[in-house]
This record gives sequence, structure tokens and C-alpha cells, in this order.
Amino acid sequence: MSETDIEPLVRGGYRCSLCDVRVPNSPTLNDHLKGKKHQKLLSVRTTRKSQQEKSVFVSGFPKGTSNLEITDYFQNFGVVASVIMDKDKGLYAIIEMGSTEEVEKVLSIAQHYMNGQKLRVKHRENKEFKYIPKKKQDPGKKQLIDFEELSQALCQVVDVDEQLKQLLQLFEFTDSEKMLRKLIVSLIQEVFLEFFPSCKILPFGSSVNAFDIHGCDMDLFLDLENAKTFQANASATAEAKEVIGMKQDAQSETQSEDSTLSDIDLETSTSAEVLELVATVLQKCVPGVHKVQAVTTARLPVVKFIHKESGLQGDISINNRLAVRNTMFLQLCALLDQRVRPLVYAVRYWAKQKQLAGNPFGGGPLMNNYAVTLLVVFFLQNRAPPVLPTVNHLKELAGEEDQCVIDGWDCTFPSDRSKIEPSANSERLCVLLTEFYKFYAQFDFAGTVISLRDGKVHLVTAFIGPESDKKLRLGPINIQDPFELSHNVSGNINERTGQKFKRQLDEASKYCRSLQYQRKSNKGKIWGIVRLFQPQSSTDCSPASSPVVDHSPGKELSHTENMLTIPFKLSCLSEQTRKRLHGSPDFREVWFDKVCHAVLYVMESVLKCSCSCTEGNHVQTDNVKINSFSETQSKEEEKDNFGLKRQYPVEEIPETSSTKKARIEAPQYQREVTWHCAVWNRVWVGRRKMRRHLHYRTNESAADTSVIISSLEIEAKVTEAILQQEENGDKSSPLIMFTLSAFLVGGNEDTRTMIRVTPIQHTTLFLEFFHFLESFVPKMTEKCFEKSD
Repeated sequence: MSETDIEPLVRGGYRCSLCDVRVPNSPTLNDHLKGKKHQKLLSVRTTRKSQQEKSVFVSGFPKGTSNLEITDYFQNFGVVASVIMDKDKGLYAIIEMGSTEEVEKVLSIAQHYMNGQKLRVKHRENKEFKYIPKKKQDPGKKQLIDFEELSQALCQVVDVDEQLKQLLQLFEFTDSEKMLRKLIVSLIQEVFLEFFPSCKILPFGSSVNAFDIHGCDMDLFLDLENAKTFQANASATAEAKEVIGMKQDAQSETQSEDSTLSDIDLETSTSAEVLELVATVLQKCVPGVHKVQAVTTARLPVVKFIHKESGLQGDISINNRLAVRNTMFLQLCALLDQRVRPLVYAVRYWAKQKQLAGNPFGGGPLMNNYAVTLLVVFFLQNRAPPVLPTVNHLKELAGEEDQCVIDGWDCTFPSDRSKIEPSANSERLCVLLTEFYKFYAQFDFAGTVISLRDGKVHLVTAFIGPESDKKLRLGPINIQDPFELSHNVSGNINERTGQKFKRQLDEASKYCRSLQYQRKSNKGKIWGIVRLFQPQSSTDCSPASSPVVDHSPGKELSHTENMLTIPFKLSCLSEQTRKRLHGSPDFREVWFDKVCHAVLYVMESVLKCSCSCTEGNHVQTDNVKINSFSETQSKEEEKDNFGLKRQYPVEEIPETSSTKKARIEAPQYQREVTWHCAVWNRVWVGRRKMRRHLHYRTNESAADTSVIISSLEIEAKVTEAILQQEENGDKSSPLIMFTLSAFLVGGNEDTRTMIRVTPIQHTTLFLEFFHFLESFVPKMTEKCFEKSD
């Protein structure tokens, strides 16, 4: 104990600054100093001080650098106990080494370079320890284990298979948690039967789908079908008795059971009206329930509540019968093979740690746990031999008693799992996890739709037709619900999240092939799935965070090559283009052609570069129907500027089932187009200032304020203004000469166009220009799609 911890008070007594406690006299002070709280805080402070002494502060690495990259570098100086990334900006890290000697070894290096980037490394700042009381935990609600505790538990087992099984045991419900939830459901069921005779309370979601986790919410479905029948029968009986003069007897017989239902007609009332009644019953009649709130304006209206004694949060819905069936399907999957549960728990926890799934906390739309679970199920359907059967195969095995149709969707599968033959697949858990990341790291999410019903992918162009059951909300990742075929369960995520998901899959796939994943460390380092689960900075969303890889045939790209990426986005294409793509297996070729048109338009007409097609298939650009900002430029002049005009040939291939499969698994690199380009002016310098200036002048001079100038027109005007400013400059030779090589990536990978930018001579000026192109070209290319017919 430090003497500075104890402060004598002016009016008598003492204050312990460590524990923030006041005591009246010396005997009480001595008791306090020997108590558990004070001793525990002393221990924590000592531990924190030791951690500070063994830690270094590191900055200077690129935004989006992962924990694994930092760990790999500093392991050259000793054991890396932990890496804590800056959660707000992802621009610094605190690295705890195994000892102070290892810290001195790190600091003895005058300058550190990681992946060619200069780092700033210094002692970690010593901060005064301050006690912050923990929030009171809700009784009966077990909290999730934190990563540090999880790491200690998992690193002690012998192999990755045991780690996965241990993870399951640490996260799943205890028997007492299961019993508590059953009691709460029974209590609500008992009360609601008094007000809604013959109703049923059916739990669904994580609480009961075999993938439960400590503290997860309770999702309840109030089934009112039987209550509607009861109400209709009671009303008919009352009317019949009234006709024969027995109105009073009818009222006395039904009043006790129908007193609440007499105020509302369940058959004709709106969901909002019924939920308001549910909220009233829940708040006034169910013991131990508080903070009841009817959320009737949400996409799925619910009544939210909290069970006061346990702290469990829950919600009740009345129009979610499909979710109950989905829950039963996941229960069946978990029962069919014992490897399913630990694999799902691992992938879901990984997605949560990397901020890909779970609650967004302001970080943008993330995938939900149901979507992540379906990704695992689909992967297991595609093992050889399969671990899980397809939904169509389950339907074939179902009997008449299993037939189930909900809201017009066929939700049939066997209720008796003995009808389903066990899988012949015998792969170990660690192998399945490795193959999961490998499977999806090479997956074309944007160009395909995942179907668990068929156990295969379909091209997105098959889902843009007029058929009602194909009106999916297509996006960066498309996972068709196994029963509600018009629902994309990952349709909420945006391009940013989709790209981040792919990068993390690729990084996990690479790590699972390393020795750190496969073997237990003898030096006390973290290993196996623990390192896979290291938390990710919330700002790791930049495309620059992943290494650049050249996808051209037979060539590896070095880290110094400059690549632009334009991912396939169906949402960027016009409705007319989508209709042309409907059902087309060659949509990648059509899309690549449009990208080439747009890129060339941006380079020539917006940035005023000189471009000529020199290699590969010539790209016809005069049919890029984009309104030019210049009203005076004639079509013939436009054609002259675009250069070569020979359309590439498209090979016609008859469609067969084998051909369709071959198209999805076709060679990834089908076409490449190269242009020689030259830049004569610094068109990338001062664009923001010029844009503001032109926007002000345009608003001042515009007679018709309803005229909206497109981004392409504005950017072209900006370029023209910059050229006018530099008209007296030296035009005898270009500032920069370079080549643009565009090639299509698809097949087994995400559909995208990669553009290699290769300077004739590497200069600082070129690097400035390329960094400008990195963001400008993809953004303006999308604007071209929006403007095209």
C-alpha cells in the first residue's frame, strides 16, 4: 500500500483514494485495508503497472493495419502478450511484450519499418491508476467472457479441435439459464391465456435455435390463430343464444373468458392495435416485467420488455411465423451433426470480433447472426461428401405429417431426424474452419445468390426478372432465405461492409494455413483460433488495408504495383441495362464492357487525358451514352477523341447444364484491355477549391434553379477551369505518361474490374496522380453508370 492512498480528513476520519472510500477512524481504516476490495485493487494496480512497464506505444502504420500484422512484426523481438488497437481511429496500438527486457530490445532499434512503412515507437505513457466502479450486473444474467479470459482458457487446451469445443462450452447456456427462460415463457403463457384464450407463446431465435449465447435477447411469437377461432365461436354462440332469449346466460358464461377480447376483433384489427393490447397485458398483469414499449412503426412491429429480476430483454411479435420455422430448421441442422454448433459459434464470434456482425454501435449496417449461420450451413452443404443436406433434399424425405406452408412459402422438412442419413463426411473441426474461410475468400458474393434450398449459387441475373418470388433485394452479399425466397437475409449491408467482410475472410484464410493456427505454442504465444479472434479496430474499413494482388494470368503482383478496383454493383446499373442482363450468363462480360467505356470516358472527357487503345480487345466508346457537359461538342469530334472504334467479338455458346456450371467456375481472367495515356496538366491539384468556386458562380448565374448539374459535368467543368489557369504552361511534353490495363476478375472470385496503372517512369508526380485516381475513378465510373441509358 502506498502512503499516498490514505488522506486524513479535516473533520476527522480518513479517505482511501484508491477505493474512493471514507472511514471514520483508525480501526475501521485498518479493517478496510485488509478487506477484499482494497486488496483486489492493490493487485489490479500492480498488474497494470507491470503491463505499462512491458508495453510500447506504436503509431505511423497505415489506417486499417490488422492486429496480426503488428503481432508478426514485434514477435521478432520477443513474446507479444497482447495488442490493443485504437478503437476510434485505428491509428495507434499499445503492444505488451513478455518482459521489460524485450521492451528495451524493441526501443534499442533506432528506426522501425513494417511493410516498408516507417513506425514511431516509444515507451507507453504511465497513467495514474484510477478505480472506476463496474456497473452492477443483473442477477441471474451471466455475462459474456471477455477476450483476455477467453484467450487464457483456449490457449491451455491441446489442439484447435479442443479449442472449438471449449468455445462452445464457454458461450452456450448453462442449465440454470435454460430453466430461467423456460420459466419466464411459462409465466407469460399462463397470463396471456387469461386474456387470449387458446393462444401460444413460441420462443424463436438465438434463445432456442441451438446457438444460444449468454445474455442474448428472448424473441417470442404470440400465436393468436386459436384465439381468433375462440373469439369467432364465442361471438357466434352469444348471437345464437340472444336470438332465443338467452342473452343474459350467454354473457355470464363468456364474460370471464372473453372480457378482454370483447373490446377488440382479432380478425379485423391492425397489428398496431393488437400490439397495444399485448403491451397493456404485459405491463399490468405479468409479474416482474417492466419497461414495456410497443414499437408499432418498425418493419417488424414488436412489444419490447425487460424481465426485472434477471435483466433479460425480450420482445413479442404477432406476425413472425416464418421465423419460428427458421428456428426449427437450424435446430435440425445442429442435431444432424455435432460439428455444426462449434463451427457456427466460432464463425459468429469471429464476425463479432471483426465488427462484421452483431450490433452496429454506429459503425454502419452489419450482418445479422442468422445470415452468418446460413453461410456456415451453405458451406457444409457443399463439402464432399456433404455434412448437411439441402432444403430440397429434406423436403423429399418429409412425410405427409411434415407438410408446412406459411404465407405461401413451402417450409417442409422432416420433424423426425431419424429419416435423415448421417453424413459420411469425417473432416475434423479445425479442417472445416480452415476450409470455410478458404471457400468464402474465393467467393463471388456480388455476382451470385446463395441458395440453401438448392445447395448451390445462382447468377444474380436470374433474380432481376418480373417473377414475384425472385424480387430479392440484391446487394454486395446475397443469401436467399431457405423458405421465404424473396428475402435476402443480408440485404441490409452496404458496399463498405461487404468489402470489409471479404478482406477479413481473406486474412482469416491466410492465417488458418499458418503454423500459429495449427500448432500450440511452446513459448506462451497466443495460437489457434485465439489469434483469429483478436478484436478488430472499428475503423478498419479502408480498401487500402489489404495487400494488392495482381490477378492477371500467370503473374504475381508486387506490393509496389498500383491497382484500381471497381467492384461489380448491380445497383449502379440502370433499369434498362438490368433488363438486358436478365438471365444472361455473360453478365460479367457485359458489365466489364460498360466499365471500360466509363473509365475511358472519365479519363478522356472528364480529366482530359490523351488515351489510345494499344492492346487486347478494342473498346467501342462512342456508344457510352453519357451527356457531355459541353453542348457545343459535336458527335464527330467526340468520336475523334475516343480513338479506336472496333467492337470486340462475343462468342455464342449454347446453354446446357454443364455449360452453366462451367460459366460460374470459368477462368477468372477472360479479357484485358490496355490504353496508353498522357497527362498534360496537374488536373488533380486544387480541384476542391475550384469546385467550390464554380458551384458558387453557377448558383449566382443560373436563371433556372431547377437545373441540376451532374457530378460528371461539374468535374469536367473543374478540369476545364484548371486547364485555363495553366494555359501558359509548358505543353511541349506530357507531365506523366502511363498505361491503364483493365482486366476482368470473376468466376470463383468476386466479380470486379482491376485496373493496373503503370507509369512509363516512376516519379513523385505520378504517385500524387495515382492517389487521386484511387478514389476519383471508381466514384466517377459509378456516376457514368447512373447517367447511361
